[in-house]
Amino acid sequence: MRTTIDLPDDLYRSLKARAALTGTTLRELIRGLIEQGLSQPRGDRPLPAGQRLPPPAVVPRRGIPIAAVSGAQLRRMEEEEDEAKHAGSAGL
Repeated sequence: MRTTIDLPDDLYRSLKARAALTGTTLRELIRGLIEQGLSQPRGDRPLPAGQRLPPPAVVPRRGIPIAAVSGAQLRRMEEEEDEAKHAGSAGL
C-alpha cells in the first residue's frame, strides 16, 4: 500500500542521512522504524488484571546490576533514614 506523509525538513534529512549511513533505502528504514515502534509495548495501554511491569533495572557503568527492592523494603529504608535524620532533634 502506498501512502503520503508530511515530515519536517530536519526529520527528513536525518532519516535520509541514517539510511545512507546504514546502506539502506529511505523506504526500508522508515518501514523498519515503524515496525519497531509498533512492536514496543504502549505505556498508556492498561495491563491485564493482576499483571505489573517489572521495576526498571539500574546498571552502573562498571556493569554490575543493582538489585531491585520491594515496596516494603523501600519504606523500611526511608523510615530508618528519617529516624536517623531526626534522632538529634528529639531532645528539643
